[in-house]
Amino acid sequence: MSVLRPLDKQPGLNTATILLVGTEDALLQQLADAMLKEDCASELKIHLARSLPLPSDVNRPRIDLIMFVVNLHSKYSLQNVEESLRHVDATFFLGKVGFLAMGAGQESHCSIHRNTVTKLANTYRSPVFFCDLEREGFRATVAQRLVRMLQICAGHVPGVSALNLLSLLRNSENPAPEDL
Repeated sequence: MSVLRPLDKQPGLNTATILLVGTEDALLQQLADAMLKEDCASELKIHLARSLPLPSDVNRPRIDLIMFVVNLHSKYSLQNVEESLRHVDATFFLGKVGFLAMGAGQESHCSIHRNTVTKLANTYRSPVFFCDLEREGFRATVAQRLVRMLQICAGHVPGVSALNLLSLLRNSENPAPEDL
């Protein structure tokens, strides 16, 4: 079993790479396209994967940020993410993993409750963003946030690390168990 580790590869000069993992190919491609339209000093590389593990590829760049995308309308999507998480090294969860829960705008049609994704994110001490990628305005906002997060995770924002970002994104409504 191949495990994805954050330091498997050396960082590229002025390059930031994100891996979007999810079963919604068309929406992930639209999100990737929106991210590439964002103004960014770094060279953005965006890789899409339906699941992990990734195939062994010597030419694969270092991955700075992994976003797991859960479609709230598909239990298969959640199961796919849960299975993929087993292929990520624990050190990635030090600020370099996040969750996108898409379909949040149509809560009446959801087959996965928001709390399920929130609990999953809390288990892995990673941020979760609820969004509606089907709407262009929301997709552009998510793209902008992901590009900023990616730049921080790649080390391209002076004075801010992925761990700093993680503490900034912690939801005060959902304190960590030891904070209770």
